[in-house]
Amino acid sequence: MPVKLRLQRHGKKGKPFFHIVAADSRSPRDGKFIERVGSYNPNTNPATIVLDNAKALTWLQNGAQPTDTLRAILSYKGVLYRLHLQKGVQKGALTQEQADAKWEKWSAEKESKVQAKRDGLSKAKSDANAAQLKHERSVNEARLQALAAAAAPAPVVEEAPVAQEAPAAEEAPAASEETASDSAEA
Repeated sequence: MPVKLRLQRHGKKGKPFFHIVAADSRSPRDGKFIERVGSYNPNTNPATIVLDNAKALTWLQNGAQPTDTLRAILSYKGVLYRLHLQKGVQKGALTQEQADAKWEKWSAEKESKVQAKRDGLSKAKSDANAAQLKHERSVNEARLQALAAAAAPAPVVEEAPVAQEAPAAEEAPAASEETASDSAEA
């Protein structure tokens, strides 16, 4: 019975959630499986991977073949590196203490990289929120200024300039009467 480590899809349409399982390669994708090894949620950023490293390593040592996607996940979590180190211990190239030291060093570096990404994402999110709040404040201030300008009384137009224009208007008809009488005489 050839065993595969693979993903078993769950979740609703557009929101996948996967169980990592060891299953007979002849069984359907979402069908019968031998053992659940972990879960994978690609909907979060970074993707959430919960994996029992010991179970996955045991299945790989017993000959289970991971699918391409699961191979990438196992590599990301360091299970394949751990398998590589264990093979070195079996061949006598390393001692178990050296392999464990290398694994701990790699694991600490990987965790710091993942934490740096999480921190960067949270900082970017808080910066975006701060920029949006700043923009909203400027828009609100502009609205308040526009409302204040509309609510302020309109400036009163002085009547003195209107009175000066009136005599000019009276002279204009008199001048036109003179021109009309001049044209009638002619």
